[in-house]
This record gives sequence, structure tokens and C-alpha cells, in this order.
Amino acid sequence: MLQFLLLTLLLFPAFGQSAPDYDNPYSPIFTDKPVYSWTDKMKITIISPSWNSDRHLIDSIGDTNDHPIKISTSENSLEPYRFTETDVNSGIFTAEVILTGFTHDVDGDGNFDTSPRTIGNGPTSGFLEVDRDSAITISFEFADGVVLVESVPVSWNVGTINFMKDVFFLEDAVIVRVVDADMNLNPEALDNLPVQVFSDSDVAGIEVNAVETSESSGLFVATIPLSQNSPSSGNRLYAMAGDDIFAKYDDYTLPKPYSITDNLEIKTSAKVDSSIPSIERIQNSEITFSDGFGNPIQSYTKNSQIQIVGTVANNHDLKQQFVYFFQVKNDKNFVESLSWIQGEISSQQILDVSQSWIPDESGTYEIETFVWNSINNPTALSPKMSTLITVE
Repeated sequence: MLQFLLLTLLLFPAFGQSAPDYDNPYSPIFTDKPVYSWTDKMKITIISPSWNSDRHLIDSIGDTNDHPIKISTSENSLEPYRFTETDVNSGIFTAEVILTGFTHDVDGDGNFDTSPRTIGNGPTSGFLEVDRDSAITISFEFADGVVLVESVPVSWNVGTINFMKDVFFLEDAVIVRVVDADMNLNPEALDNLPVQVFSDSDVAGIEVNAVETSESSGLFVATIPLSQNSPSSGNRLYAMAGDDIFAKYDDYTLPKPYSITDNLEIKTSAKVDSSIPSIERIQNSEITFSDGFGNPIQSYTKNSQIQIVGTVANNHDLKQQFVYFFQVKNDKNFVESLSWIQGEISSQQILDVSQSWIPDESGTYEIETFVWNSINNPTALSPKMSTLITVE
């Protein structure tokens, strides 16, 4: 009889799970993040081969009062909460919980933007209300009198904003990016974030809608085309070559030591430029001379007014701000006169600029002309021109 029993066990082996090890329980609890924001989706994993009770079925744990799983903060709780096995005979159990924050206005418009609630019994139906600085505790009664616990913190974050490049050409589309996990208000949908964008040429600017890149990324992106020929409208921003452009938003979800009612302006900047090399943007022609009535002159005498006339041309499809300099030097290379004219030249426009000068002494003079983009941060827009004259 014994030989028959041994032969039967060899040919038809029996399967079963041993009882949970009370002295050395193995059932680690893992979360998909070390820290959560207030409206995140939590993904929780419990590895518990001892609770793989049927190797042919998808098992569940945690949804009984005898061995419950509890997901809780100091004030709110989901209990018991069901976890399901990832596959037959895996011994790995998972569940999800969506954090719903608390009642709060996240954009300063006077309206609450969250729907806090605590409801659900798992494995993916749970919603849990949390505070800004909560801690979430997952406890599993692995066996009678043996409770395994894991905790993770909840915290707000200071957001960041940046342009994708430091310098944009006028023909580029400007891309601005915001990273703020606290504004991922619905982890199962794409959220939106309003961003203010403006330039030196349009300080009022526009408000654009930055859209989350995926359902739970907390990364928001907006694309803004530039125009120097049309005013700002919609998501189009008016800017000129040489402008600084700016993007900002107000962060109303700040961690300690800020208070819950505080907000902080998060801001960034970039430059706008033209792809045309700076030195080629303005054509500067040779100067001419006239008297006070605009009549051309060929000879020059001291103590007589000379009108120095320069000509600039813009042969490109962009407006250009400029400063035109007149500099007169004597034969000892000392500067006798320095003057300038500021202006803006449109696409395909030709402008005459002039300045009067009265020489005090006879001699040879060098008259130089420069075209720069500004006085404070000068960049040459054309090569320097130079002309020699003799004053009798």
C-alpha cells in the first residue's frame, strides 16, 4: 500500500501553498514614486507569494476584514481595499488610488479647482483626499497579528518654466515648457495651464494655453509663432529682432515654508533674433553734403554750416530698429563732433538721415558713419563708412 502511495505522488504530484510565515513574513510593499503630489495617481505593488492561493486563478487580497489592506492618511482612509494578482500564479498584487487633494484655488481666479473625496474599494476605483503635507500609509494584515506597513509623503512643488532655446529666430515657433506636478489635477486626462507671454515690443503680450504632454506627466507645453508684421493675437506674439521675450505663470501650490495662501511668479526669458547676420541687415551708403537749404556742395569753408546726409536701406523682409552715428575727426584723430539719430526702418525701405556740422578750423577731416541696433547694447548692422574732406 505504501509503495502504491509513493508511486501515485511521483506520477501525480500535489500542489499547494504553505501557511504564511508568522516569524519571517515576506510581503514587501512598493509604490511607483518616492513622493507624490496632491492629485497624483498612486500605483501600489505587494509581492506576496504566500497569498497566491490558487495557481490557476487570478487571486485577490486585502478586501476582507480578516486580513485587510488599508490605504490612509491621518484623516481619511480606504479600508478594506482590494488588490489583484498581475497574472495567474505570479504572487504579485497591484492596485491604484487617485489622490484628490483638498479644496483649493490653483490659479487665483477665485474658483476652487479640485474635487476632494474618499471613496472606493479597489483595485482601481479608489479616490483619497490628501493635504499638502500628508503622508499616505499602506498597511496589510499579512497574517493574524502581523501587519506590514509602508508610508510615502505627499508634497507640493515649486514649478519651473523655460523656453526650449535661448535664442529664437523670427521665423521660428517659440516653445515654452512648464514643469509642475501639482497642476496635474486629473491624472487620467490632459490638463491645461495658462501662461503669460510678452516681448519688449509688446509688453501687454498674450495668454497662451500650455497643454500637458501626457495624462499624468505634469509637463505642459505651448507653441507660439512670432510676427513682426502683425500685432499679437490668439497665440501669435508680436516681437522684433533684438527683443527679449518672456513667459510666466503664478504658482499657487507651494511647499513649506510657503503658506497655502501664498503664490509665486515663475518667469523665464529668451532672445529673438533674425537669421540674417547682423552686419548684413542694413545697407549704409556713402555720405553726401549739402548746404542749409539742401543744395549739394563740393567745397567746404570754416564757420559755414555743412549738412551731412547719409542713406540707409533695408533690403530684407523684417523691420529693423537702428541708430545712425555721425563722427567727425580732425587730422590729429581727435573727435570734433559726435551725433546720432534713432529710428526704425521697414522692409524694403530707403531712408535719408542727416546732421549739421560747422567746422571751426581749416584742415582735413574724416567723417565716419556707423549703423548700430542700439546705444546701450550695440551691434553693428552694416560696415563702417568713412569719407575725407578738406575745409578751407
